[in-house]
Amino acid sequence: MQLGSLQEIIDQYIHDGQSVALEGFTHLIPFAAGHEILRQKKRDLHLIRMTPDLIYDQLIGVGCARALTFSWGGNPGVGSLHRFRDAYENGWPAPIAIEEHSHAAMANAYEAGAAGLPFAVFRGYIGVDLPKVNRNIRHVTCPFTGERLTAVAALNPDVAIIHAQRADRAGNVQLWGIPGVQKEAILAAQRTLVTVEQLVEVVSRCDYVVAARFHSVLLPLSLGIPTIGLAYQPKTVELLARFGRLAHCFDIDSFEVGELEAALEKLRVDDGSDERAELLGHVGRFRDAVEEQFDLLFPSQA
Repeated sequence: MQLGSLQEIIDQYIHDGQSVALEGFTHLIPFAAGHEILRQKKRDLHLIRMTPDLIYDQLIGVGCARALTFSWGGNPGVGSLHRFRDAYENGWPAPIAIEEHSHAAMANAYEAGAAGLPFAVFRGYIGVDLPKVNRNIRHVTCPFTGERLTAVAALNPDVAIIHAQRADRAGNVQLWGIPGVQKEAILAAQRTLVTVEQLVEVVSRCDYVVAARFHSVLLPLSLGIPTIGLAYQPKTVELLARFGRLAHCFDIDSFEVGELEAALEKLRVDDGSDERAELLGHVGRFRDAVEEQFDLLFPSQA
């Protein structure tokens, strides 16, 4: 994971001609990233978004976009997108190609892209005219039931950008509010950029961690922090075993306080530097194994 200023990150990872999805609703719309793209005068972008609103109207209005894949172009508060309309109807400031979908189709297309599938299948587009003007809306017959279903091409943006309230240096992101399709978009994209309002570093500042919940054990281990687990589920025991730390695993229902104190004292006396290096070595091997599995599952994205 890379941290950097918005100016640096947009300059490094957003390039002319790419397909870019800025997803999120209301307070999670990535306006700051959109404005930085605008300031850097990126060109020929294929913009993708469910309900493109003001930020997309601005990007289109300054000539950043050559194409737009979307569902319902407008803003609930201010109405029509005038720069988008001007670009499509009058070719100003530049002509723009469009691919219009329903919300359901966009969500399914992102989900198919996230799963590494070439298209999504769902029930939709019944009694409407969009299939007449969008050649990427097709129909297939279910081989099991004979039902006529709708298929749309998967969405796999070059870059997906989302906004969230906070994150840490390990790449964990936390957001609250209406989630939209951020998860599907970032899993479907080749690269993900996240803007946040706060960078938190609580766990990374710890010398040692004692935790019970699975992810509370996983996070410090992934940061190379010596961790003692109070396990109440087999998955926590298995996790610590994979890190070679069964000696630091205690049953939450039967452990003795003295055992826990002794384990913490041993970590303190040993300084923990060797253990940190060993933990990070495990993390590197796990990451390599995951990347190998990803390449096997999605060879076209390797």
